[in-house]
Amino acid sequence: MINIRPVSDLRNKYPEIEELVLKEDEAVYLTKNGYGSMVVMSLEKYSKLISDAEYNEYIENALDEAEKELDNPNTKYYTHEEMMKMAREVIDGKK
Repeated sequence: MINIRPVSDLRNKYPEIEELVLKEDEAVYLTKNGYGSMVVMSLEKYSKLISDAEYNEYIENALDEAEKELDNPNTKYYTHEEMMKMAREVIDGKK
């Protein structure tokens, strides 16, 4: 459930907001003059949010690199058999 509160609740009802944020692991959206102002969340929830965003950025960058490589005419492609042969050589210590 989304918790939307006036920013004054942060001062006047801090224990209530703290319980929602820490014990119920919910974000609380604060408004000022009827408009969104800020969000309060636990450090754990914030850390996960940042980690997820960084992971998504990493994946997007990797996909962008792969697309560039795909467009490069000098990119060498290997068949499944060639890759298996190269992997076997590495495993067997021949490379």
